[in-house]
Amino acid sequence: MSYFSELSRQYIDGEWRTGSGRWDIVDLNPYNGEKLASITVATVEELDQAYRAAERAQKPWGKLNPYARRLVFERALRIIEDREQEITEAIIAELGGTALKAAFELSLTKDALREAMQISLRAEGRILPSPVDGKENRLYRLPVGVVGVISPFNFPLFLSLKAVAPALALGNAVVLKPHQDAPVTGGTLIAKIFEDAGLPAGVLNVLLTDIAEIGDAFLEHPVPKVIAFTGSDQVGRHVARVAAGHFKRTVLELGGNSALIVLDDADLDYAVDAAVFSRFAHQGQVCMAANRVLVDRKVLAEFTEKFVAKTSSLKVGDPQDPATQIGPLINTAQADAITAQVDAAVADGATVLLRGATVGTLMDPVVLTGLAEDAPILRREIFGPVVLIVPFDGEDEAVRLANDTPFGLSGAVHTGSIERGVRLAQQIDTGMIHINDGTIHDEPIVPFGGEKSSGVGRLGGDATVEAFTTLKWISIQHERTRFPF
Repeated sequence: MSYFSELSRQYIDGEWRTGSGRWDIVDLNPYNGEKLASITVATVEELDQAYRAAERAQKPWGKLNPYARRLVFERALRIIEDREQEITEAIIAELGGTALKAAFELSLTKDALREAMQISLRAEGRILPSPVDGKENRLYRLPVGVVGVISPFNFPLFLSLKAVAPALALGNAVVLKPHQDAPVTGGTLIAKIFEDAGLPAGVLNVLLTDIAEIGDAFLEHPVPKVIAFTGSDQVGRHVARVAAGHFKRTVLELGGNSALIVLDDADLDYAVDAAVFSRFAHQGQVCMAANRVLVDRKVLAEFTEKFVAKTSSLKVGDPQDPATQIGPLINTAQADAITAQVDAAVADGATVLLRGATVGTLMDPVVLTGLAEDAPILRREIFGPVVLIVPFDGEDEAVRLANDTPFGLSGAVHTGSIERGVRLAQQIDTGMIHINDGTIHDEPIVPFGGEKSSGVGRLGGDATVEAFTTLKWISIQHERTRFPF
């Protein structure tokens, strides 16, 4: 595939170059193990070159009329629309995403670019009153300067652009480090799109590397003022500690352990459909996925029967087959780790309602129930096709169980009474929760983010403006001040 031969290099200061590190990132197709690319990693020296290029390029880019900046994003959107088939093929090959997943990711990506066009015009200043006679207070909203972005492997095109596009639109420059399992769709493909869209050299730089080569240099470098990270809570904690030690702001979008709650008056067929999609979309490799399905004991038997029947009908296999609904996990290490978690839960007494085989990176859906409340698997993010059905008696117990997790990202409540659902949703400690819908949602103008170990900060709409700009107070004294001495 041409993208993987053309884009398997570093992108620094508008130039495509080979890294000079000691080893290569080998980019593999997770379904068949085919080698897509071999990329020599960037070094600390090349990281410094990227940040310094961004620092130089940001000043003229930030001063550019925002209407002119907006044109770059209009062209980028047209490029993605024109190349949609090739990008779809790249997502399927590099990520093991199904055609449905690729279409979903591209839809989100295009919405993110449309929002970037609008957000370029939303860095509004203010004039504030003063208790001092003759004084005018002007509050300017300015770019922070340079933003460092670290993106994950699961939705890499969208989740990279979700931070990169608005940061650029607001007048910042960016250095992007995609996950080593998604170096092209999460990194250099984005560089190519913006290069072709006319973004000036140095405004966006893409580094393909790993902490084994650069350590914490990406976080510690003096140039970036904000670090935007999407990934696991364990790595997020480290990012937060290091960044705070260097007085950098962070936006951390971390893991989840969402609960989809089915009350006794829910439409069970609809709740089943929502729960199956919320758990098994992209093989469960979604931070908002419903790891836990909490079901009122009054409707438990009927719901469980329908849920298991629908889950067992899902087609597992080759993501290039349009009929496939569950493709491969990103690598065998991930598949083996999740299989081991299931084995441990079963050994501890969990009841298996559905379980097939794990072959390489392909893992058949698993449905477990009968777990003890202190079962470790109930409190973890399961980044794979495993779901836990947990019964409850009444709303109070549903709230208690839903909140019994260190995470607080998303969730859903299914009920025949909207206001009942809202009352319950207000008691769930999450950044987002949805009534009579799935748990997987991301809309460009709505603040997205979590509570507890699911992250710090928000992206989306006005929250994005706050994340990637800073405020400057300039006062003007129109009358002479009488100083006390």
